Amino acid sequence: MKKIESFQVNHLDLKRGIYVSRKDMVGENTVTTFDIRMKEPNREPVINTAENHAIEHIGATFLRNHPIYDNLTVYFGPMGCRTGFYVIFKGDLTSLDVVGIIKEMFEFIMNFEGDVPGADPMSCGNYLDMNLPMAKFESAKFYNEVLLKLTEENLNYPTNN
Repeated sequence: MKKIESFQVNHLDLKRGIYVSRKDMVGENTVTTFDIRMKEPNREPVINTAENHAIEHIGATFLRNHPIYDNLTVYFGPMGCRTGFYVIFKGDLTSLDVVGIIKEMFEFIMNFEGDVPGADPMSCGNYLDMNLPMAKFESAKFYNEVLLKLTEENLNYPTNN
């Protein structure tokens, strides 16, 4: 079987950041998938499922209610390895193009107060597996340590050596 693109990324040297994972054509339109890497793979503890789940609910709700990105957002959800999230936006975009919205989203999550959107038995299949305080902690850590200090190595995948 052909190795998919995300498995060809050099995870040994991958830093936390915002990366273009892939670009696909849907009809005549380009969609860009971004790798929002919150943890260094295989070097940091992963995000626990409860905070991962809360970040997913709050982040997706934020994007779907954003005055600009509501119509540009195709998908926002966690990576299976629990080191970050994927977000898919309409358009042929670069990492630099989305830094603003990603910062805005994580600032929103780290300051979120109230009930996690959709954290009820009618709306979610595992609504009890949520940890808002840790979601806010992980989001603030990523925001302060990475998003406020982005460099080229946080915006472009490492090369395979």
